[in-house]
Amino acid sequence: MSIPGNLTTGLIDAHVHLYETQSGYPQESSSHKDGDIAPEPNPIPQVDPCTIDPHRFTHEELLKHCTPHGVNRIVLIQMIHYGEDNSDLLERIRNHPETFRGVAVVDHRRPETPQQMTALLAQKVTGFRLYGIDPRQVEQWLHSDRMNAMWSHAAETGQAICPLMEPDALTSLRKMVERHPDTRVVIDHMARIGMARPIQQAQIDDLCRLAAFPNVFVKTSAFYALGEKRPPYLDLQHLIRQLYDAFGPHRLMWGSDSPFQVEKGHTYADSLALIRDRLDFLSPDDKQWLLSKTAENVYWFL
Repeated sequence: MSIPGNLTTGLIDAHVHLYETQSGYPQESSSHKDGDIAPEPNPIPQVDPCTIDPHRFTHEELLKHCTPHGVNRIVLIQMIHYGEDNSDLLERIRNHPETFRGVAVVDHRRPETPQQMTALLAQKVTGFRLYGIDPRQVEQWLHSDRMNAMWSHAAETGQAICPLMEPDALTSLRKMVERHPDTRVVIDHMARIGMARPIQQAQIDDLCRLAAFPNVFVKTSAFYALGEKRPPYLDLQHLIRQLYDAFGPHRLMWGSDSPFQVEKGHTYADSLALIRDRLDFLSPDDKQWLLSKTAENVYWFL
């Protein structure tokens, strides 16, 4: 494969999970009183670690995949079974502060969450994952004072709100973005368009409408789970082209979603190659943005 320009070094993978399912986490004990939590549904899914496949994905295993392709910085996404215990994530960042930035999980229902966000920023957590897998969850954000406080605080700190969501929730997300235009929002996996059902133009249109807000970004990621779900993923080029036309390269970033894309016949190389080698509408400069500079601007601001 040819690598245009200076893309041989310095790439950023904006979406990786490193974890163990028998690591001793979660281990944090909460000091809050039950009465301090807002009377809202738990925003963090409860997942049995035994159901996660693969059962572990280590830093060493990641290096085997990313190093040959010049990927040397990683955005770590809090693994779902750890809940709001970010201990594992923070330890990895402490051990490799130049390599990693973190997207953590906090419980917005707690009154101390804004202070927690500030404390995590000092530990190089520059984003927070929100779960909007059920579209009704995203609609509830609009009516939650503490969720709105979290978004407002993120605007002050520069930390990104990173929703994992379904395309049916995009209309509700737009309402939150309208309310918080200064908050950076990074939409994971192209809002999972084409995951549960065929790619629909109406859903692409809903996502592209969010380009009207300058602080909204999109991850072109998790190709293994979208559309036809097989490499070389060329069926996704129409979707990515529309996102490119709407958002421009400065607001798109690539992420592998390791380790899940290296299972069941998918490879790290195929994920990277879709952006680096196979989309002829991307210029060398565009590729620099999708493969490095956008993620650097969003997550490496300190």
